[in-house]
Amino acid sequence: MTTTLDIHQILKLLPHRYPFLLVDRVLDMEKGKRITALKNVTMNEPFFNGHFPHRPVMPGVLMLEAMAQAAALLSFKSLDIVPDENMVYYFAAIDGARFKRPVEPGDQLTLEVEIDRMKAGISKFKGRALVGTEVACEAHLMCAMRRIDA
Repeated sequence: MTTTLDIHQILKLLPHRYPFLLVDRVLDMEKGKRITALKNVTMNEPFFNGHFPHRPVMPGVLMLEAMAQAAALLSFKSLDIVPDENMVYYFAAIDGARFKRPVEPGDQLTLEVEIDRMKAGISKFKGRALVGTEVACEAHLMCAMRRIDA
């Protein structure tokens, strides 16, 4: 069964807020398998002021962060977890990151993330960020879900 999420549902699962929330909508999700999400890239993004004023380009690290946020949504839904303020979802590793196309204002970034493995709060994913049919970024991600003391 596939699942979609709107921004209100995303805000209930992710602690990120403007300007760091990088997932606008989940188009499709198969629990325990994969997710397809969107990030609408607008000229209003604060990072464009400095990256680069003469030719605005979305930083590659933010494309990776957007994929990690999509991965977190997939993990929470796959494990039927609604995180609270004592749960964090950390980046643990990024391998094989490749940037193949710049992402500019007006682009719609499609985030495709698949689960490779989930075990003991550590998850490995294969992710891609596309503009249309062109791959902008791809990487293998590892994330860790941890409870923290408040």
